[in-house]
Amino acid sequence: MANTHASFWEAVAGAAQSLRSAKLRTFLTLLGIILATTTLISVMSVISGMNLVVAQNILDMGADGYVVARIVMMQWDPKKYLEMLRRNPQLSREEFEFLRSRATLTSQMGMSAESSVTIHKGKERSENVDLRGASPAIAVIANYQAEDGRFFSESENRQRMNVAFIGHDIATKFFGESDPLGQTIEVNGTPFAIVGVSKAKGSVLGQSQDNFVVVPVETYFKIWGARSGMEYYGTAIDHEHLFQAQEEARMLLRAYRHLKGNDDDTFSMLTSDSLLAFWEQLTSAIAATAVGVVSVFMVVGGVVIMNIMLAVVTERTHEIGIRKSVGARNRDILNQFLVESAMLAGLGGLIGVTIAWLLAVLVRSFTPVPTSVPATAVIVGVTVSAAVGLFFGIYPARRAAHLDPIEALRMER
Repeated sequence: MANTHASFWEAVAGAAQSLRSAKLRTFLTLLGIILATTTLISVMSVISGMNLVVAQNILDMGADGYVVARIVMMQWDPKKYLEMLRRNPQLSREEFEFLRSRATLTSQMGMSAESSVTIHKGKERSENVDLRGASPAIAVIANYQAEDGRFFSESENRQRMNVAFIGHDIATKFFGESDPLGQTIEVNGTPFAIVGVSKAKGSVLGQSQDNFVVVPVETYFKIWGARSGMEYYGTAIDHEHLFQAQEEARMLLRAYRHLKGNDDDTFSMLTSDSLLAFWEQLTSAIAATAVGVVSVFMVVGGVVIMNIMLAVVTERTHEIGIRKSVGARNRDILNQFLVESAMLAGLGGLIGVTIAWLLAVLVRSFTPVPTSVPATAVIVGVTVSAAVGLFFGIYPARRAAHLDPIEALRMER
C-alpha cells in the first residue's frame, strides 16, 4: 500500500514538473476546458441569482395567491401579445365587485392599479416613483409590512381619503431622521397625509423595491381615473384549494363577460405555482443549451489534450525507456501520464472557475442582473474537467505504458 501511495505522489510530482516546463503549451492546451468551465459556471451563477428574484416575487404574491390581469406574458411572443392586446379589454371595478361577492374559495381579494408619478415635499423632488392604488386587503395579499404606522383602512378607502403608505426610500429621502407619520407629501401636486412606512424590501435586478407610494384605490380612481392598469389579487382559503379558487374566479369572470365554452379567455391569470413552473421550464431550456455548448468545448478540449499527450509520449520515449530499464512497471508509467492529463484538465477547470467568478462579480457590480456562484457549480466544473482529462488521457497513457523498453532506449533524446 505504501509503495502504491509513493508511486502516485511521484506521478503527481512528475506531472507538475512537466506542466511547469512547458507553460505556453499547457495554456494553449487548456483553452477548450477553460471556455467550457467558464460557460458552465457563468450560466449556473446567473440561474442561481435569478432564482432569488423569482423566490422574492413568489413571496410577494404569496404561496396561496393568484393574480387576474388584462395580459400576463409567460413567454415573449409578439404575435400572441398583439392578439391579446386586441382581444382583451381592460378590467373594470364592476367585474371586481362581481368576483368578490361570488368567489367562495377566495379568502381575500383586492384591486390594484399602478402608474408613475412625481413626489414633492418643499424643495425636495423625486421623479418616476411607483404609485399604487390598492384595496386595504392588498396589505395582506402583497405582504406590505409597516415599519412605522399602519396601512390605510377600508373606511379611508370608501371615503376616498388622501392618505398614503410610503416605501422606505421615500421616507429616507424626504424626512431623513424625522418622523414622517402625519406629515404631508404631494403626489403629482395633490397632498397626501402619511399614515405608514413600509419595512425595507431591498433591490431586485438592481431596481429598488422601496421607491413607492400606496394610496387607497378609490382615491386613486377619483384622482387618476379607472381606465387602465387594473389588476385583481386573490388569496385562496388554503394552498390545497389554490387551483380551485383560481378556476372559480376564471369561470365567474368568463360568465360576467358572456364567453362561450369554446371562446378563449379575454384576460390572464397567474399563480405562484405557474410562475415557478414557467421559471423551471425556462431554466431547464437554458441549462440544456449550456450543456450542449459545454459538451462541445469539453470534447474539443479533450481531443486537444489527447493529441498533446501523444506528442509528450513521443518526446519522452527515451525517458520512458530509461525508467523501465531501472524497474518502473507499466502501471507506474500509466499512472504518471493519467495523472498528468487529469491535472492538466483540472487546472483548466480551476482557471475557468476563477474567470467565471470574476465575471459574476463584474456583472453583479455594473449591471442589474443578479449572479451567485453556487459551490456545487465549482465542484461540478472542476470534477468534470478532471474527468475529461482522465478519459482522453487513457489512450496516450496506455501507449506510453506498453512501449518496449529496448526500442524506447534507441530513440534519440
